[in-house]
Amino acid sequence: MCGISGILNFRNKVPISDDLLRLMAFSMKHRGPDEAGAYVDDYIGLAQSRLSIIDLTGGSQPIHNEDKTLWIIFNGEIFNYPELRDDLIKRGHKFYTQTDTEVIIHLYEEKNEKCLDYLNGQFAFAIWNNRTNELFLARDRVGILPLYFKLDDERFYFASELKALFQVQHNKPEFDPIGFDQIFTYWTNLPGDTPFKDYKEVPPGNFLKINFDGKFILKQYWQLSFPDHKQSKEKSLNEITSDIKVLLEDAVRIRLRADVPVGSYLSGGLDSSGLTAIVKKNFNNELRTFGISFEEEAFDESSYQKLMVQYLQTNHSEVFAKNSDIGKYFEDIVYFGERPIFRTAPAPLYLLSKKVREENFKVVLTGEGADEIFGGYNIFKEAKIRKFWSSNPGSKKRSKLLKKLYPYIFKDKRVFSTLEAFFKTGIEEPEHPFFSHIVRWSNNSKLKNFFSDEFREKIKQYNALDELLLKLPSDFDNWETLSKAHYLEIITFMSGYLLSAQGDRMAMGNSVEIRVPYLDHRVIEYLSSVSSIYKIFGLNEKFLLKKVFKDYLPKEILYRAKNPYRAPIRNSFISNNHFPVEDILSEDSINSCGVFNPAKVKLLLQKAKKSESLSELDNMALAGVISTQILHNTFIDKKKLKLPVQYEFRVFHDFRNK
Repeated sequence: MCGISGILNFRNKVPISDDLLRLMAFSMKHRGPDEAGAYVDDYIGLAQSRLSIIDLTGGSQPIHNEDKTLWIIFNGEIFNYPELRDDLIKRGHKFYTQTDTEVIIHLYEEKNEKCLDYLNGQFAFAIWNNRTNELFLARDRVGILPLYFKLDDERFYFASELKALFQVQHNKPEFDPIGFDQIFTYWTNLPGDTPFKDYKEVPPGNFLKINFDGKFILKQYWQLSFPDHKQSKEKSLNEITSDIKVLLEDAVRIRLRADVPVGSYLSGGLDSSGLTAIVKKNFNNELRTFGISFEEEAFDESSYQKLMVQYLQTNHSEVFAKNSDIGKYFEDIVYFGERPIFRTAPAPLYLLSKKVREENFKVVLTGEGADEIFGGYNIFKEAKIRKFWSSNPGSKKRSKLLKKLYPYIFKDKRVFSTLEAFFKTGIEEPEHPFFSHIVRWSNNSKLKNFFSDEFREKIKQYNALDELLLKLPSDFDNWETLSKAHYLEIITFMSGYLLSAQGDRMAMGNSVEIRVPYLDHRVIEYLSSVSSIYKIFGLNEKFLLKKVFKDYLPKEILYRAKNPYRAPIRNSFISNNHFPVEDILSEDSINSCGVFNPAKVKLLLQKAKKSESLSELDNMALAGVISTQILHNTFIDKKKLKLPVQYEFRVFHDFRNK
């Protein structure tokens, strides 16, 4: 993958400065350390920092069509590009590289924006038409790769990361109180928004068109939907399982296409173990795998990793994540992630990608998306139990089904009554669109109590839940309860947080590309047509995926209890010589940032110091406040980058009278 960026002038023929483009490209050098290049004409400048994966020597970007009227910069991979290329050659197109990038531009010549329907991959790209002076931007279906933009009266700016946009603005960025209200509700922004005022993103499954007159179109080309489940009515369970197995094996097969070695993350959980087994048994007997072990036993799964390594006989490398390391690299993960976070979980993944790069690998398969697509999270099972409970809210027996999900929590009767009340939130409205998530989102919203009065005043009457209601599909009310839950989890947590904070950003921070077979759009679309009954059978999560992997995995992995991927929070920050928690949370720092109430933050820090463990909410608050403060110090208070004298940057100039 790579980093792309560009600047489009409105109306005025003022060539874009090469130095501005160099600065944008250099700010994302971690995304593309292999080479950098640009295209500049009277209206636009396009820049790209390249991580070379396909056609290592001949794939330099920007890339053009035959008559150089179309130019493209591309971040990502198109996994079905050989098949598309063959068809385009039959149609008379001439290629001068072996890249998937060039396939996109010729397909665009044929299909215009409809080209997106044919692409199987993860992507964010920009195509400039120098005949019509129109710019076309597009982002993949579920937002595996990022794409941001900023619009003012004179120019349109875009880039793979916000930091590239910040480098070429006259004014410092500002936090957006509305964006923060969303983040402190959902852990992420709603599609299209960011934590920074006036900075936007192209939402997943959307394209954007803009020309030199400033005419602007943002349009959705793909929509996640859950129809009437005809697939599961017409097919037997064995047929459905067989279909998924074929799709998943092919999704893995095409994601092994590369001119460099492809490794695999291996956590010891069902998702990564299944993918690794598919690769090992069908495609690659010399597979390299990479995993994490933790200092704290409560978070460690290394015994399952060792079991899988022995079972599959892979060449395995392991990273040992100490609490001090998580604190040590936390500022790095905020720098690369560019948003507040409520977990430390991205830090070990950053360390893991660092290890991958040190072992000279650029590409790894990962298991993101399986929980959201196949029904792996407790929030889905909670929805089933709460829906059953809602038909008799006064029942003293139905609520006890929650013990099956959290037996280790519900042993204490006093705790049970507290948690029973917690999960009873919204129980009287089972048909409410947010029934599955209202418990979590209401709990998250308590974090807003740390906002300062001044910041809260800027939010005013805005309500993030009301805005999400306006964004739901027109037939949403007709879907099954669990289908609604899948949709909400995918468009918020998965697309906005998981694929960014724990996915692309942590890998690309070390110049590593992740590939996610579970998010092949064919797999997503097929699973959306299957009844939720088969996804969570009773309270057996990922029922279909377990059936798919029955012949691939040992029983100890196949039927082990799900252990959510987590990392320690309180112990990573407190009494850690590698982390300056006192400075970051000082009264002066809190006041300078302006988001939080310093007195409340002081009490939280005191509680964290006195107690060896914190509640889940306090842990989230600690991570959220610290990451916000770092975000402010990094992007608002800090000076801009300075270009090194030596930064190789090829530029193709195409000035003409138009």
